[in-house]
Amino acid sequence: MVRRKTLRLVLGDQLNENHSWFRNRTDGVVYLLMEVRQETDYVTHHIQKVAAFFAAMRAFAARLRDTGHTVHYIRLDDPANRQTFEDNIAHLIDTYGFRKFEYLQPDEFRLDEQLRDMADELRVASEVFDTEHFLTRRTDVAHLFAGKTQYLMETFYRRMRKVHDIMLEDGKPVGGRWNYDARNRMHYDGKVSIPSPLFFHNDVTDIAAMLGRMNVRTFGNLTPEALIWPVTRPQALEVLRYFLINGLPYFGTYEDAMTEHSRTLFHSRLSFALNTKMLSPREVIDAALNEWHRHPREIEIQQVEGFVRQILGWREYMRGMYWMLMPAFKTMNFFNHTATLPHYFWDAQTHMHCMHRALSQSLDEAYAHHIQRLMITGNFALLAGIHPDYVDEWYLGVYIDAIEWAELTNTRGMSQFADGGIIATKPYVSSARYLHTMSDYCKHCRYDHSRRHGALACPFNSLYWDFLHRHRAKLAHISRMGIMYGTLDKMAADERTRTLKQADHYQKIIENL
Repeated sequence: MVRRKTLRLVLGDQLNENHSWFRNRTDGVVYLLMEVRQETDYVTHHIQKVAAFFAAMRAFAARLRDTGHTVHYIRLDDPANRQTFEDNIAHLIDTYGFRKFEYLQPDEFRLDEQLRDMADELRVASEVFDTEHFLTRRTDVAHLFAGKTQYLMETFYRRMRKVHDIMLEDGKPVGGRWNYDARNRMHYDGKVSIPSPLFFHNDVTDIAAMLGRMNVRTFGNLTPEALIWPVTRPQALEVLRYFLINGLPYFGTYEDAMTEHSRTLFHSRLSFALNTKMLSPREVIDAALNEWHRHPREIEIQQVEGFVRQILGWREYMRGMYWMLMPAFKTMNFFNHTATLPHYFWDAQTHMHCMHRALSQSLDEAYAHHIQRLMITGNFALLAGIHPDYVDEWYLGVYIDAIEWAELTNTRGMSQFADGGIIATKPYVSSARYLHTMSDYCKHCRYDHSRRHGALACPFNSLYWDFLHRHRAKLAHISRMGIMYGTLDKMAADERTRTLKQADHYQKIIENL
């Protein structure tokens, strides 16, 4: 490498080809991408997650080179790799005489602190730039809710619709409603054919072999020559187009459904492409709206509104809440839960069929859709009293799209209610009744979804009522919990005793459920 003026760092979740940095080739600028042990090792990751990030980074580096940019790429097994961002950057600056260091604003709190501290200690000038990806600034959510005691996503979502003029007519929501949940979230009844997901066959044999040589600890399954996830922008755009044609027409209706017939149903599977910034949220929203306008008969308003709300609402809201609440948020444990994750979170070997389905596909594909994450694995972890640290670590490691700003808020906040209700207005817990209503899993299970106690009674039932009983002092005042506690209070004393005794038994044999 010849002597250069500026070293620019690009992280693995900053693969935005449309960033202003890359519009023109700039003499004296070198772009740095690196695979380092600090990122493979800070939690144990699914092997597909590591492979997908490395494959996407390598493809992005090749794309930059093809468009005339100078790139320095450090592979994990490079003998000169010092395996941390600080050590590699300091070495390159000293070796090649860079006069300035520039980087894009990280989206994880730990990396933001790390790079800011490192930049302060460098002997050269440094500058940080926006990633030009999100529709909000980090602080927008905090500013919106300043002085408020509730931080409702719906409030934020309506604000975003107005700010960005999305699905509005004369300042009012198209169709007369902001939210069409009442028409969505139905049980899958088999009347509509589910499209097969669009999978790729990206060969990551060399990456898998390298991870093995380097003794990188991973879990989950991978067929090295068939990584199914998009690792380039063209592939990501192909997934987007496929979803708009095949998924969007029924997305909202079945967004909460679960079925033996499909792992993906009508979901977009765009989260990895979005979270690595191969796609931008605005282009995805615009594409969905354009498809709706072209095919208003095939795509009803509730389908597109539900999809837009996930990206414009939840995704941006969760990021803003992350930056508003960190770093204290990462240590919250409202229920003081202490249990560890049972073995089946790592091997899917459980007799609870809904758990087996959600866990096995997570281990096979590094993927589960949001209701499987929230109302099966997350629900069970909360009912079982798992420490949120263990839950966070598992979710952050297992899912292809798991970057802390998205994972932590959805897991510790929404799923585990470990923040005591800052993000969610009530705990997302349920008995088997909900699971039976929203899925066909129960019919294939050895446990009886209708029984609270006795031989082969569904564990979700007794654990649910035990959770409400144990945490009554913390939850009974929440208005949305009133019906649940009313039902518990009306339960016959003998029925309640037997149900709580069943929960105690299941807690003792939780590894064998």
